Amino acid sequence: MEAKLITLSGRVQGVGFRYHSKMIADKLGITGYAKNLTEDVEIMAQGDKDALETFIKEVSEGASPGSSVEDYTVQSVDTDDKYQKFKTL
Repeated sequence: MEAKLITLSGRVQGVGFRYHSKMIADKLGITGYAKNLTEDVEIMAQGDKDALETFIKEVSEGASPGSSVEDYTVQSVDTDDKYQKFKTL
């Protein structure tokens, strides 16, 4: 299992981005969270390598119909057993 911290900027707030990220995560078996920052969205995602790659690809292309991701960063982080499912914060 791997874990990634993803920060996405652009039109990612007020457009259902976190909700749609959760739907994608649930479909792929990803655990972690999505939360709004001041202007960006932060996602901590953990799962198997292939599922994470698919998840990152899908959210970076815009997780919801009204969203538009202008930029994103991905950092490897330690996995955390406290995440048993994916939550929106």
